[in-house]
Amino acid sequence: MTRTRTFGGPGISPGYLLWRATLRWQRRVTMALKPLGLTYVQYVLLEGLWRFDAQGRCPSQRELADQAATDVMMTSQVVRVLADKGLLRRAVDPRDARKRVLTITPEGRELAERAMEVVAGADDDYFGGVGDRRALLALLGRLAFPGERGRVRDGGGPAAR
Repeated sequence: MTRTRTFGGPGISPGYLLWRATLRWQRRVTMALKPLGLTYVQYVLLEGLWRFDAQGRCPSQRELADQAATDVMMTSQVVRVLADKGLLRRAVDPRDARKRVLTITPEGRELAERAMEVVAGADDDYFGGVGDRRALLALLGRLAFPGERGRVRDGGGPAAR
């Protein structure tokens, strides 16, 4: 099948529209998290650690980075900031001195839960005009996780509800 390109400006490109929608959503979430003293990346990592904790697991920094799909070095830097804020603890893994094992503190757990509510509210506000939210989630899930069926439904990301 041959495609004919339409050169009608950036508004026709789905990538451009997705980028613009993402920028607007990022601004909304950034403002929502600001009173809690969290950036979105800090939220994603804290919320991910909260999920591990809910499963009774203490992940390594790499496991947390893998779960959050964040860069390992950036994750290490953000984890240090969260530790300095008293929201998590970093400890040397007794089985491997190169690894750091993470545990969420009670303060971190409380803030993660508050932040999840704040982000869910920001999502509800931003996506409130979408008629079929399930269809939107399914489409975004296919774009974000190609080949991984059910990823959105299984709570595989921040504030998945």
